[in-house]
Amino acid sequence: MSNPTATLNFPVPSALGTIDQYVTAVNKYPLLTPEQEQELGLRWKYMQDVDSARQLVMSHLRLVVSVSRNYMGYGLPQGDLIQEGNVGLMKAVRRFDPERGVRLVSFALHWIRAEIHEYILKNWRLVKVATTKAQRKLFFNLRAMRSGEHPLTQAEAKRIAKELNVKPEEVFEMNMRLSGRDIAMDGTPDDSESEAVAPVAYLAADSDVADPAKVIEAEEVGRVHSEGLKRALVKLDDRSRDIITRRWLAEDQEETLQQLADKYGVSAERIRQIEVKAMKQMRKEIEG
Repeated sequence: MSNPTATLNFPVPSALGTIDQYVTAVNKYPLLTPEQEQELGLRWKYMQDVDSARQLVMSHLRLVVSVSRNYMGYGLPQGDLIQEGNVGLMKAVRRFDPERGVRLVSFALHWIRAEIHEYILKNWRLVKVATTKAQRKLFFNLRAMRSGEHPLTQAEAKRIAKELNVKPEEVFEMNMRLSGRDIAMDGTPDDSESEAVAPVAYLAADSDVADPAKVIEAEEVGRVHSEGLKRALVKLDDRSRDIITRRWLAEDQEETLQQLADKYGVSAERIRQIEVKAMKQMRKEIEG
C-alpha cells in the first residue's frame, strides 16, 4: 500500500497554551480524502498501524472542537469538553471499519457526543447548583441551617441570608434547586449489547464512577470543610489531593484538566484518571 498522507509534526494539546491556540492548530491539520481515510483505516484494521490510527484521530480533532461548542451552556470549561470528546474520537477510531462504506466523521459523531454527554451528566448537578462562591456557600450550608422539613418561610430565609451574607432571594432559589429532582437529559438507555446504542447507554452508574456532587454533598451537608472530607483528603497522595482541591474545592475558579496536565507534565487524560480514582477513594473513606 502507498502512504496516503505524510506524517506531520502536529502539536499535541499539552504543548499549546490556550483554547484559541489549540483550535487554530487543529484547524490547520488537513482533512482526509475518502481514499486516504480508507487506506489508513485498512492499515489500522489489519496491521494495527498506530501511526495510521493517529492520523485518523488528528484529522478529526476539529470535529471534536465543533461538537464541544454545542455544549458550552452547561458551565463546564470548553477544554474539558474537548478532552472528553477526544476520548470518544479515539474510541471511534479503534472501532472504525472502513469496509462498511461509512465515513469516519459520521461514525465518530456518536462516540464524541457520548463521552461529552457522560461528562456533563456526571458533573451536571454540582455545576447547576453551585456555579459561584456564594452559591457554593448556600449549597453546602442550607440544609444544615434549615429547621425541619417544612416549607421555607420568609423569616427563616432572612435569617439564613443574614448568617451567610447573601440575599433572601438566593436562599429561596437554592432551596428550590436542592428540593427538586434532577431531570434526565436523554431517554431510557438501550439494554441491547450492541455497540450501536444511544449515548446515554454509556453513562456510568453511580456504582461505577463517583459523582463529585454526591461525594462532596454526602459528607458536607453543613460545611465545606467537614471532618469527613478532611479525613478523606488526608488519605490521598499529595498529587491526587491537589487535583481534587483545584478541580472541585477551589474558592474562586476551578482549574481545567489541561491546566493541571501542564502543571504536572502529563496528559489531560492521565489527570482525569487520577481524579476519578481519587473520587472513588474519597467516597469509600467518607461512607466507611
